[in-house]
Amino acid sequence: MPSNELYLVVLPLIHISSGVVEQTLTVLPNREFATEFFQNEVDGYMAMFKTRADQYLRGGHVISYDVDKVAAGEGRFVVKVIQNVG
Repeated sequence: MPSNELYLVVLPLIHISSGVVEQTLTVLPNREFATEFFQNEVDGYMAMFKTRADQYLRGGHVISYDVDKVAAGEGRFVVKVIQNVG
């Protein structure tokens, strides 16, 4: 099955017009930009992304998502996301 290898990123956003601040999750195709999560938070971010991606980001050529935590050193982890397409 064809797939795309992506990495989970947490982005803080500040809305210029209102000043509202929020954090968002996205995926990028480059490990260099991946967020390095601590052990006590990585599973929660993985679960949140997997649930939302399977519910809202499937369709068209996207069949499903797989997530896997990868050790990044110093007790931290990155989340590799495999986007399955067909």
